[in-house]
Amino acid sequence: MTNLKKLTIKIRFMPKHKILRDVFGYDSFRPGQEAIVDHLLAGRNVLAVMPTGAGKSLCFQIPALVKNALTIVVSPLVALMQDQVVTLKLAGVAAETINSAASREENVEIWQRVASGAVRILYLAPERLMTERMISALQRLDVAMIAVDEAHCISQWGASFRPEYDALQNLKSSFPGVPIGAFTATADETTRRDMVAKLFGGRAEVFVSGFDRPNIKLTVERKANSKKQMLDFMQEHRGESGIVYALSRKKTEEWAALLKDEGFKALPYHAGMSADARAENQNIFMAEKGIVVCATIAFGMGIDKPDVRFVFHADLPGTLDAYYQEIGRAGRDGEVADAHMIFGMQDVMMRRKFIDQEGGDEKFIKLQLRRLSSLVNFAQSSTCRRQVLLQYFGETSEPCSNCDVCLGYADINQSAERIPKREQRKERNAQYTQGMDAQGEGLLVRLKALRMKLAKARGVAAYVIFADRSLIDMATKKPLTKWDFGEVHGVGAAKQEQFGAIFLEAITTHVKGEGGRV
Repeated sequence: MTNLKKLTIKIRFMPKHKILRDVFGYDSFRPGQEAIVDHLLAGRNVLAVMPTGAGKSLCFQIPALVKNALTIVVSPLVALMQDQVVTLKLAGVAAETINSAASREENVEIWQRVASGAVRILYLAPERLMTERMISALQRLDVAMIAVDEAHCISQWGASFRPEYDALQNLKSSFPGVPIGAFTATADETTRRDMVAKLFGGRAEVFVSGFDRPNIKLTVERKANSKKQMLDFMQEHRGESGIVYALSRKKTEEWAALLKDEGFKALPYHAGMSADARAENQNIFMAEKGIVVCATIAFGMGIDKPDVRFVFHADLPGTLDAYYQEIGRAGRDGEVADAHMIFGMQDVMMRRKFIDQEGGDEKFIKLQLRRLSSLVNFAQSSTCRRQVLLQYFGETSEPCSNCDVCLGYADINQSAERIPKREQRKERNAQYTQGMDAQGEGLLVRLKALRMKLAKARGVAAYVIFADRSLIDMATKKPLTKWDFGEVHGVGAAKQEQFGAIFLEAITTHVKGEGGRV
């Protein structure tokens, strides 16, 4: 990916809206983004809880580019950091990561660029950032802001506590006066209070943008014949990307083998596999279509694949926090997605056993038992599931008309005659393709093939080149000039420079009816 360095454009004091348009190709902020950007630009500490797909990353990337100094982004996974850096570089942003996947020579070279002021955004894992040597080196530089991604990992009360995040409590004293932004998609009130106390000493602006993901349909049924229930569900999603969560490593292997026998492209993923095997399966999932990953909770954090169409829980998750986080991997493109869970009382007993084995003080055990009770209440609910889920996070809503209860087929004692998902998806997709003619539909197919070809050549996921929404906008508007192409959703200056001519040629050829292959 060394050629990406050539694409980096110089970013100086550009106003936030100009950066939004010129770098990222968006005409306006999404709801909730701009207030967070403004607070960080004003030097205030911020905790932002935003649903998956709401654009959390942009909330710290925009201030980072407005400020004429270095921004540190703390991220828990190497794969997540690398993905973010590649995406930013394609947008022309001077971003880098120093991590364990790179050689010492590569990391030294990157650090030299950081120290020289050539890098605007540096991604680091918490365990690398919070070493005495790294802190000392960064203190000698002009650090403008620190962003903590997946910030719920700092809270022992959260669903995904990571001990290495605990050291981040020292950031405020190590970098006095430097604003810190903490970002997460899932945190109940208890977890939010703990995050604010640890990261900010109790003082921060808290933004909660809402937890609702209305495009995800929620269904729960009691276990009767797990194999049949799984296969019935999977038949409705053949050829689509999805995740199957199971409680044990053994189960993930068994489910993957079963699905392979039924003709699905299924891969296992769990902590018992080698790091190389896990990385290979994750890369296949991210790069290819129609892959089903059968996984334990070891899989998921940092997975930003837009076209995941379903999450199937073959066993009861740990808490509603964990359930919300796991189903949030589906439907990130805003299109129709399915969250389907089967559970039995044996699952509940197993979860109680886990709580007893985990230990902790009486307060912690009571909290975990309350959370388990909330999860069981959700699974057994006879009222709108979305209302129950959102109420857990402190929100109220009207009945959603997109869960098994509201749709009138909830029956947790037996498997239901489920409503076909593809019809719902067609209705949802129609919102994006409204105004697209037959020529545009053919063009969209051509553009997706071109995107895949470019992505494979660069070793990145397809959405890193352009999101589906950008391709739909191209197919609808059919731009034929560089100027018009620059008006397409998601086309910033760097992507215009790198991909404009290629896509314009494909569009022009298609519109003029010259045929030919991508």
